[in-house]
Amino acid sequence: MTRWGEPFREGDALATAAVVDRAQIAIVVIDRFSLLRYWNPFARELFGFVGGRDYVGLSLLDIGIHESDREHASQLARRVLRGEPWEGTFAVLRGDSTWIHVRAQAVPMRNDDGEIDGITLIAREALRSGRVEEQYGLLERIGSRLASSLEFDSTVRGVAGILVPQFADHCFIDLYDHDRLVRQVSVHAEGWTPPPRTWFDVGEEVRYPERHFVTQALRRLETVVSSDYLFESSPNNRSDRVSRQVGVTSAIAAPLRARGEVLGVLTLALSGLSPRQKSTYGGFDRDLVGAIASRVALAIDNARLFEEERSTALAFQNSLLPSDFPPLDGLTIASRYLPAGPLQAHGHGVQTQVGGDFYDVIPLSAGRVGLVIGDVEGRGPHAAAVMGQLRAALRAFAQADREPADILRELDEWVRRLGRPIEGGTWIPSVSCLYMVYDAWSRELSYANAGHASPFLITSDSVEALDLEVTDRMLGVRVKGGAGEDVVYHQAELSLPTGATLLLYTDGLVDRTPLGGRPDPERALSMLTERVTEVADKDVEQIAEAAVHSVPGALDDDTALLVVRTDSDELALREGWFPSEASTVGEARHLAADTFKEWGMDRDQAELACLLVSEIVTNVVIHATPHPVHREFTGNGVRDSETPFEESASFDEFDEDWSDLLDEVAEADEADAEADEKEFLLRLRRGASRVWVEVFDHDLRLPRIRSAAADDEGGRGLYLVEQLATRWGSRPTPDGKAVWFEMPMHTPEESSAAEEGGVPEAIEEHSASG
Repeated sequence: MTRWGEPFREGDALATAAVVDRAQIAIVVIDRFSLLRYWNPFARELFGFVGGRDYVGLSLLDIGIHESDREHASQLARRVLRGEPWEGTFAVLRGDSTWIHVRAQAVPMRNDDGEIDGITLIAREALRSGRVEEQYGLLERIGSRLASSLEFDSTVRGVAGILVPQFADHCFIDLYDHDRLVRQVSVHAEGWTPPPRTWFDVGEEVRYPERHFVTQALRRLETVVSSDYLFESSPNNRSDRVSRQVGVTSAIAAPLRARGEVLGVLTLALSGLSPRQKSTYGGFDRDLVGAIASRVALAIDNARLFEEERSTALAFQNSLLPSDFPPLDGLTIASRYLPAGPLQAHGHGVQTQVGGDFYDVIPLSAGRVGLVIGDVEGRGPHAAAVMGQLRAALRAFAQADREPADILRELDEWVRRLGRPIEGGTWIPSVSCLYMVYDAWSRELSYANAGHASPFLITSDSVEALDLEVTDRMLGVRVKGGAGEDVVYHQAELSLPTGATLLLYTDGLVDRTPLGGRPDPERALSMLTERVTEVADKDVEQIAEAAVHSVPGALDDDTALLVVRTDSDELALREGWFPSEASTVGEARHLAADTFKEWGMDRDQAELACLLVSEIVTNVVIHATPHPVHREFTGNGVRDSETPFEESASFDEFDEDWSDLLDEVAEADEADAEADEKEFLLRLRRGASRVWVEVFDHDLRLPRIRSAAADDEGGRGLYLVEQLATRWGSRPTPDGKAVWFEMPMHTPEESSAAEEGGVPEAIEEHSASG
């Protein structure tokens, strides 16, 4: 062909396939399902297809399109399949791990019937040609990238990834840290890295000479292009030498300004690292980089503000959750809290990561432990505030040794007080909560459940959901039209197998959103079960870590996780029933002394513990009721089967005046032979380093410490218990009460008692009562 419009000579005819194969532009054909059907040799070179791999039938997204552009590519396909052409730019990771930006045009491909059955994509590498329209496209892409991230590191590195190598061979971002300029980003084309101690590295303080073009840009607060006198003011000789070796030909420095404040400087440079049609920057490039710098500065400022807000929010969240747990006999604990992703806008701006998921482990009386997992509806500061108040209330109720069902009933009322006014009424949050009390010595687990998912029971044989007999409605939720009387929380008990492990979790763990899909809780539970089964014999930290990473996808909701493993190797228990008579006080004390000696308790600690045993057993002998009384915990509160004493002022308070009372009790026992025999139970528990003493009787009145006068002969028993025991308390039981105290088995070296080498005078004076 000699002129346009003239036909080829017969000898110059080319087949259609040959034309396509020789064309220096990528041609890709995909079907209606975005699956690859054809590509020409230039497409293989452009996209970096790995030799030998069969790409036929793979998705368009599998040719290396960056994750941030996948939705962009999906929109391309949907638009073209509707019959509309499309043109745009997207980033591609080639088979050799290098990045390029591709400018693509896509048109529908029709069959003989005129129906669209595929897409033809024509593409070439973008931005290196210096074409103005492509540079405007660069500005658009940077704006999209900046709008998609509020995290500082991803923001600045994402910008550098777009600019290099399509617009520059080197990209530096230096930001002020107070009055110091510190390098934050240093990115170079073709994977090149400057030799050590030449150019400033990330994290180093940057100091430019007075006449350097970057210094001029910061002083003038305008974008500066440097080409002719580029090497006259290098920071040092080593820097100058490397710049000449790599062939730096032109550079641009643009100050980063936001809200009237100079944040730092963006510097771009061209060199011989990559081939391009232009080797120097011009006036248009200066204006373009100035526009880019203004957007980058605003994004950096927003990212810093958001990270500061997020840091504050997470500090607030973490302060509401337990940071660690005390040593617990018979239990090993691991916990995790995962905040939700920050980019959750619902018409009210970007939400912070705080949420209402919570967990807790609460030491209770006599070595028992309360286990809590819960989830407050919604996200944000209000949900976190509700969670914090709820957890504090629950811990207070639990440490008072309230029954699980009774605690949930109280929490239901508490949640209603935390509601906030809205148009047309009051918004009351819904809260799921599972509260369990575990006794490591008996392996008994009592619980009440307010609409929370069952934990996983992990044994050597299986991983399955724990069979909870009772599950009641969530806290804050009542039957429509109900006045509150319909809210009843039930309580049940079960026994755990030896060596069992519990995995308690909130729904954020299984409600994750996979890439390009929707949450599938059932499949997520299956994946969780499978992954936990693989590590069932590992320690609790490994189980927790495996559970956290078992379900892929984005965290749309925060997640709380608690792994609890039972272990009874270091536990021991001894108990005995005694008549409530004066003569049995010594018998109970002898049982305690023999047991403490057998358990290897320090002699001094054992003597103090035996003294306290005498004090609380004497209380039982003096004050225990003559007739057992059955106490029932109902939905309407605590109900006793009978009142064992007359309601008179003399019994309103637990009196601890013991003057000559033991003698009177002995005389009363002899005089009243027909009276029903009274009994009490002394129970001794041993952990790894502590012992607990419990005394059970049928008296419903809980003891209190009274202030004994100087001339009183009694009334100091509980005062001694409080002063000498690590912890003590009392709790109601179904047929009476239990009084308990805790003592360490071994005396700490820094203990003041060990330094003084004796028993306090008050103890010696009062020990005769035992």
